[in-house]
Amino acid sequence: MADQLLEQVRDAVEGQIDFEGQRLAEMLTTVLLGAAGIVAFLVGFMQQDIRLALYIGLAGTALTFAVVVPPWPFYNKNPEDWLASHNATSTSAISIDVDGQKVG
Repeated sequence: MADQLLEQVRDAVEGQIDFEGQRLAEMLTTVLLGAAGIVAFLVGFMQQDIRLALYIGLAGTALTFAVVVPPWPFYNKNPEDWLASHNATSTSAISIDVDGQKVG
């Protein structure tokens, strides 16, 4: 039972993300942190309250953390198909041609 629970936690934490998901995560980070900074500055300036501005900035950072850090499924919509390793036992041999020479 404990092994199954540990395996579920490990699968959830490991998470897979593809190259397009990395690009999306970077764009979301930039947009969310920028928007939080602008909103925090404007609200703090209008209210003349630095503490409120800091809390809004902190909330924006926490929101960005919650959106970007966990391996959400939409970050892995375009997974890459990698070649099998040489140690893999397969029925068909994979031959790769590089400049007319057989590799692998």
